[in-house]
Amino acid sequence: MKIEIQGINKSFGAVQANADVSVTVASGTIHGLLGENGAGKTTLMRILSGYLQADSGEIRVDGGRLELHSPADAIGQGIGMLHQDPLDVPALSVLDNFALGLHRGFWQRRGRIQRTFFNLCRRFGVQLQPEDRVGNLTVGERQQLELVRLLALGVRVVILDEPTTGISEPQKRLLFETLHRLAEEGLTVIFVSHKLEDVEMLCSVATVLRAGQVVGELRAPFDRERLVEMMFGRAVVAPPFASRCTTREALDIQSLVVESSRMRMAPASLKACAGEVIGLAGLEGSGQRLFMEACAGIRKAQSGHLVIDGVDLTNGRYRDYLDQGVAYVPASRLEEGLVRGLSVREHFVLARQRAGFLVDWEAAEQVASARIAEYSVVGTTGSRVEELSGGNQQRALLSLLPDSLKLLILDHPTRGLDLGSGIWVWQQLHERCLQGTVILFASTDLDELVDNSDRLLVFSGGKVSQPVASAEMSREELGFMIGGVNL
Repeated sequence: MKIEIQGINKSFGAVQANADVSVTVASGTIHGLLGENGAGKTTLMRILSGYLQADSGEIRVDGGRLELHSPADAIGQGIGMLHQDPLDVPALSVLDNFALGLHRGFWQRRGRIQRTFFNLCRRFGVQLQPEDRVGNLTVGERQQLELVRLLALGVRVVILDEPTTGISEPQKRLLFETLHRLAEEGLTVIFVSHKLEDVEMLCSVATVLRAGQVVGELRAPFDRERLVEMMFGRAVVAPPFASRCTTREALDIQSLVVESSRMRMAPASLKACAGEVIGLAGLEGSGQRLFMEACAGIRKAQSGHLVIDGVDLTNGRYRDYLDQGVAYVPASRLEEGLVRGLSVREHFVLARQRAGFLVDWEAAEQVASARIAEYSVVGTTGSRVEELSGGNQQRALLSLLPDSLKLLILDHPTRGLDLGSGIWVWQQLHERCLQGTVILFASTDLDELVDNSDRLLVFSGGKVSQPVASAEMSREELGFMIGGVNL
């Protein structure tokens, strides 16, 4: 299916997300859509997939004009979108999620649906168990589930929004193999990303957006410097990492054991100094999240101790952790970090309201306005958080944090962020290190781990390494340890 997007305009209040955008996507190709966070990529694709309606402009498929009023309309026309945060139901099983929207009379057709599920999984090398609870899956597995569901719905145009964010290298290779196979079978793939290396590996054509407008289109082989210049309007270089670690011990974790229904983590021990950055490396589901949740007071530990600045917080109330200056920033921004339907201003009320029933809205407006300016959030105090781009959602999350923290825990802090936004996030985090904050962060990006950490803990199948100095660790050695070698 050939897609023609012609003269699309879309605004959210005073913020214009798309300005006279025109893009043509040839049938049977993998077409990249590049741009920094807030460039308008996701808004444009949400219009194409029926989640939003354009203020003006039109969409044509194989020459015919398309009228879309809902995602169901788009899927009926063969267009489906895999979102950066998968749209699934975590409390349901894999098969129940797969079946959503497929047929009427679901319970009478469960056997047929299960056969379709297994056939698609086998065809594309996806390994999912139908009775597993979706809430227990990794981000990569949830993306795989959503992709096979879209294929079962019969889509011929597949839109993927930042699909390689938060997934492992093996999962990325499997995804790319699947997308190449889809293109070979005549499906059209639109690959939305800010990662230049992914676009170079996968796409034959790339359209670049900046500030809501198309700034150009390039064909493979791509000139990376030219792509960066088109995306940002300038060269972007990350400053070298400089340790802010002091000699004062601020965090002491002794033989901490945490478990879930799927895994029991081996005992983990760590002593960290004020201002130190500890990276948590490993494939998704290897135990990093369990460890972080226990350190943040969200999950109880089976044994061991966690002491912050001399205060033993082991299995204390979550309120105790907050009072001691512990904060947690989850990877799933709209599932765990922010509240859909609420404005940026209302989030500041939630974050800072401590007692009483009356809200000082004028003060909340002033704080929200100041933080939006300080953190360069593209939006207004009245913007609903789901209307913000992924990068601006992350900026909003960071702006909600207290000014003074002893321990800051982040799960994939630059997930879905472009190069410039990622550099900005780490500049903010390193500023906190200067104030003595210990930072624990998990990432599947080996470069991010090595380039921003003082030391690393490596997780593999629930096992945990001793802390290793990142300056002594190459990417290759880290990759072997993640695979369980020399752990």
